[in-house]
Amino acid sequence: MTTATTLTNLAHQRILIIDSAMGTMIQRHKLTEADYRGERFIDFSANLQGNNDLLSITQPEIIAEIHRANLEAGADIIET
Repeated sequence: MTTATTLTNLAHQRILIIDSAMGTMIQRHKLTEADYRGERFIDFSANLQGNNDLLSITQPEIIAEIHRANLEAGADIIET
């Protein structure tokens, strides 16, 4: 069964819960410019703070922690 079929079947049975506001959850960590850069982008010339997409590369443990918390809170669907 495909993911789309599974979600459609579940949606016919009950309301599905989507994850929380990712940006808000990231802000709670009070990350610095260095946190956004990590090792991979340490010499990048532009400011990277606030570029939350980079955190999947530079801080994957934080992103995983947020997803885990959403699933534990009952989310059916999580996004990145």
